[in-house]
Amino acid sequence: MAFPKGFLWGGATAANQFEGGWNEDGKGAGVPDHIRGGTVSEPRLWDKEIDPNVYYPSHQAVDFYHHYKEDIALYGEMGFKCFRLSINWSRIYPTGMEETPNEKGIEFYHNVFAECRKHGIEPLVTISHYELPWGLSEKYNGWTGREVIDHFMRYATTLFNEYKDEVKYWLTFNEINIGVNSFGRIMSLGMMGDDHQPMFKMTETPEEASDRFTALHNQFVASALAVVKGHEINPEFKIGLMIAGSMIYPYTPNPLDIKEAQDNMNMKNWFCGDVQVRGHYPYYAKRYFKDNNIKVRMEEGDEEILAKGTVDFYSFSYYMSSCATVDENAKKSAGNMFTGIVNPYLKASDWGWQIDPVGLRIYLNEVYGRYEIPLMVVENGLGANDVRADDGKFHDDYRINYLRDHIKAMAEAIEDGVELMGYTMWGCTDLVSASTGEMKKRYGFVYVDKDNDGNGDFHRERKDSFYWYKKVCETNGADLD
Repeated sequence: MAFPKGFLWGGATAANQFEGGWNEDGKGAGVPDHIRGGTVSEPRLWDKEIDPNVYYPSHQAVDFYHHYKEDIALYGEMGFKCFRLSINWSRIYPTGMEETPNEKGIEFYHNVFAECRKHGIEPLVTISHYELPWGLSEKYNGWTGREVIDHFMRYATTLFNEYKDEVKYWLTFNEINIGVNSFGRIMSLGMMGDDHQPMFKMTETPEEASDRFTALHNQFVASALAVVKGHEINPEFKIGLMIAGSMIYPYTPNPLDIKEAQDNMNMKNWFCGDVQVRGHYPYYAKRYFKDNNIKVRMEEGDEEILAKGTVDFYSFSYYMSSCATVDENAKKSAGNMFTGIVNPYLKASDWGWQIDPVGLRIYLNEVYGRYEIPLMVVENGLGANDVRADDGKFHDDYRINYLRDHIKAMAEAIEDGVELMGYTMWGCTDLVSASTGEMKKRYGFVYVDKDNDGNGDFHRERKDSFYWYKKVCETNGADLD
């Protein structure tokens, strides 16, 4: 099971779940800073006005802002070759609409990248990871407003120029395909509705759906323009897309179930990839828009922009798989943004996410067969309620088993012929859950002392998985025991 030389082993985070320091050193509020905590049974609500008496998980997150040297040193100790992080847009442009950037914000990320360099770690930077400045959401209803493209380009161009000698690998938008579903309106697209409503909106009118797909189209255009601009500033840049990946199987051999699975894979997985890799809208999208009375507002020249600004590599998150069926009574599963039908052949995590490492191998083969460009798994991990043992340590064998099986699946895909660049496990240090705002749902190799209500001193501790992943990194995936 040989991984290629130079394989990018590492971990992944997102500023709104990790960074904290939400209003320090000139940073403005982002959309996540207006979203309250919650649980699986109590959906997260959002507020137009930040209430000082309410707990907002992103305000502190796990305080990477003040612990970045310690955290990156731990990644260096593990032998990370790559650290995926996002830049907090409102730390650079507080409302998103300023003409000049916040110098304190610029300086912070210079310092972060200097620490990465000191430990021999390559940064992989997500430009926009659910971190739209609140000012742009409020003024333009998020990405619905065409004007946001220009504000994004000012921001992206600033990053490319400032960090052109410090960052080689970039991603434009995190899990851009979340915008395909109605519940991606707030998190992914920054589209706000009524105050104090759940973060996830499950239903919408055709007019609202048209607004949402217009907002997604504006992200496609912004991404393509950023790819072109980035390559102009530094031809050595490698700029990729990022998809919430999931295998969707037919629940039964019923041809209607097979067609349902195909339709789900097309719109949930392939649609955004087809636009960003192939440079144009796929044929099946026309039928989907027609059947759902969706009208995407495009401008003259957009098709040429999409064709010109195709990405260099395809990255994705992978946590689980699901099934699709026309049977309305089939049992539904939980999941990472996209839900489906429970697969009776699979076990599930504490949060109901079905565990399917073979599905990762299948997905890698499907994606590579479709696009034949380099791939990277930039999120994969197990959310669990880690409990301190009697000896005072965290023995997370369940996490090690999960990761081992998925790494083996990647090795098989490489043997199949897939060109895989790297693997950054999600939540390498415990962080706040995006979907629920919980700390209880932990992913990390490193424990952070913080609870669901924000209590704790934020100190870091190594879990058993820390030492296991250290071996994986040091042996380039050869030692998985």
